[in-house]
Amino acid sequence: MRFAAPHFLYLLWIIPFFIVFYLVVFRQKHRAKAVIGDLDLVEKMCDKTNYRIQRIKVLFMILAISFVVTALARPQYGTRFESVKRRSLDIIFILDISKSMLAQDVKPSRLERAKLEISSFIDRLSDDRVGICAFAGDAHVVCPLTLDYATAKLFLEILTPEAMPKPGTNIGAAIKKAINAFVEVEVEEKYKVCILITDGENLTGDPLEAAKEAAQKGIRIYTVGVGTSAGEPIPIYDENGNIQGYKRDKENNIVMSKLDEVTLQKIALITNAKYLRASEKIGLDKIYSAISRLARRELKAQFSVHYEDRFQYPLGLAILCLVLEALLSDRKGYIRLRLWRK
Repeated sequence: MRFAAPHFLYLLWIIPFFIVFYLVVFRQKHRAKAVIGDLDLVEKMCDKTNYRIQRIKVLFMILAISFVVTALARPQYGTRFESVKRRSLDIIFILDISKSMLAQDVKPSRLERAKLEISSFIDRLSDDRVGICAFAGDAHVVCPLTLDYATAKLFLEILTPEAMPKPGTNIGAAIKKAINAFVEVEVEEKYKVCILITDGENLTGDPLEAAKEAAQKGIRIYTVGVGTSAGEPIPIYDENGNIQGYKRDKENNIVMSKLDEVTLQKIALITNAKYLRASEKIGLDKIYSAISRLARRELKAQFSVHYEDRFQYPLGLAILCLVLEALLSDRKGYIRLRLWRK
């Protein structure tokens, strides 16, 4: 015996309050009769009331409440085993966490919006493994491929530009890191997908060569461009998180971070994937729709345990108690069941 929703059992604490309530009510009635006059005489004048039946009716009400609460807790007894087939894809998010991703042309910032969208994307997955590769001037797989979505989202949440000691933007290094992450787990070629989210301003490395290497290994790289072609200044924050200025170049001019769509489009084209330009929000829905249509490898069948719900029995007893309570009459001289009264 187990309960699928045991927290409802806490409602059983209301039963003592009902008992106390009815005891108080009965005592108040008794006191009210004593105030009228001689208690024995008043009792004889009110002899049409059957106090024993009243107590039985109260008992039925309390039992009904108990059974309803038990039914809400969903008692389960007995098990059955089902063979469950899982179909899976391996997805690695390649996220740019360079300082240019702090630009606020996408609110609250490019980086924070990307993290929110990735987290929402992960929430929609079921059997697909996910990993996270973060990059700036260098790249690191901060979360290897896993089915533990909560852990993946935890790693995602703590990513900031300070997590990468080497500044800059090296998309090629990030793609190669993701490729190696797939190789380590020996995944078949056609079940590998990367989602690259960046402003596309590559400063070092050769992202197109890395994309060709990924294509040779059957890895699709869906690219998402964050930012605008006009550019946006890169804010500099103080210790309290307030903007104290903007990044400047050697000539003391404000640096404008611009979206490089051409490179991202080429990466997607080389790997037989798609490019998406983000506007007010990243909007990974289109990429999710594209990925959901991809073939998935069938994993070994697993047995799933299902417990049989038995809430019908306490619910039926509760209904029976309520029916009996309604049918019982507490008047002396009458047939006990109201069903027969005219």
